[in-house]
Amino acid sequence: MAAELRNEAVVQNGDVEFSEEMEMTGDVDPINGLEDPAKPIRLIRKAKRIGRTNSGGDASSNGAPTQGVQVAKNSRKSRDGRGRGEPKKGGAGGKGTWGAPGDELFVDGSCRDSNDPNYDSDNQGDYVVEKIEPLVSPDEFDKFVTPIILEYFDHSLTKEVEASLDELNLSKMKPRIVELSISLSFDRKASHRELVSILISDLYSKVLVAKDIQKGFDNLLESIADLVIDSPEAPKLLGMFLARAVADDCLPPKYIQSYKGSVDNPSKQVALEKAELLLGQKHGIVRLDNIWGTGGGIRPVKYLIKQMVLLLKEYLSSCDIKEATRCLQELEVPHFHHELVYEATVMILEDGTERSAERMSKLLASLNAACIITPEQFSQGFKRVFNNMPDINLDVPNAYTLLERFGDMCFNDGVMASDTYKDLPRGGRKRFVSEGDGGKIKPAVL
Repeated sequence: MAAELRNEAVVQNGDVEFSEEMEMTGDVDPINGLEDPAKPIRLIRKAKRIGRTNSGGDASSNGAPTQGVQVAKNSRKSRDGRGRGEPKKGGAGGKGTWGAPGDELFVDGSCRDSNDPNYDSDNQGDYVVEKIEPLVSPDEFDKFVTPIILEYFDHSLTKEVEASLDELNLSKMKPRIVELSISLSFDRKASHRELVSILISDLYSKVLVAKDIQKGFDNLLESIADLVIDSPEAPKLLGMFLARAVADDCLPPKYIQSYKGSVDNPSKQVALEKAELLLGQKHGIVRLDNIWGTGGGIRPVKYLIKQMVLLLKEYLSSCDIKEATRCLQELEVPHFHHELVYEATVMILEDGTERSAERMSKLLASLNAACIITPEQFSQGFKRVFNNMPDINLDVPNAYTLLERFGDMCFNDGVMASDTYKDLPRGGRKRFVSEGDGGKIKPAVL
């Protein structure tokens, strides 16, 4: 027979002790019950695990261990489920802490907590919060804020304006931001007015509150008589700003209704009636999103191409460089000027007259001298023509010859760069004497 000794496993403090659950095996004498001394006794130790509970809850009914508490990274809550999940000492102690919330206000180094060992009751007095005066006075407001608004018209980044205004600590002069930005946009383009509307909407609830915006429009309505002297369309534009502010939820709809029966100025009446008319039309709130029109690159490409072709045709008939320049700048698409170069070159190839080529070369030279069209845009426009020459040649048989003549004019006027001039396609087909070159071979371009 085999003698067996079994003991239960013991669990203490989360550690399983290997208790003596042993089986003694070997050859046993059947007469006296003694083991065979010739063979060694082999002990088998087995550990028995019993389901345990942690400090945060009870063990499961089947005796299986509970899963660890899932905690977020960098969380101050205990990972083993203990505690209430609150930071130690209310956030006033522990490694990497800076004291209790509010201690940073006391820069004199004194202690405010009566439970702190460094607390001294004799040094505790009455502390008065000092009022911080605004860094900008009302007289200096326009001097500091006007450049910020003008720069915003160039970069159109509302976050830059917000950061600049926070540095000035404007305090009670915030309504002047609305008043100044709108008055500066009266003499500018519709795209600038769109930027002002976006600025007011983005600054709302960050730098400006509803009362600031209302106060700003109140000041504009009171001074509308003075604004009309410099900007005759100020009442109409102000009404559009009012309607757009209501559509952007910066003004309550009842704001315009509050002026009924108390208007003593005809210009103010015009502004309020314009705003009420825009808000009262069908789907008015949706239409007000494009109240200033779509400018710049927002407009469709087909529309921009159509406007550039119309601009070039009017120039060839009137030869008015200033008017053509003004029309191009109003499109506000400097990244798309290569299309003007492309359309101008194709138009010359289709026209085929030397008079049109000379006029177009003068226009491009003027735009190049005024830095309205950059050299990169010129190069991109000409290379687009070079790549499309096989297709253009199908409609214009002498396109290569006309392109060489126009390319020479542009190169002599400084419009076409030397690198682009070297890529000018030459000798696309056999030349005839009737084309005017006399059968001479063109010299190679160095």
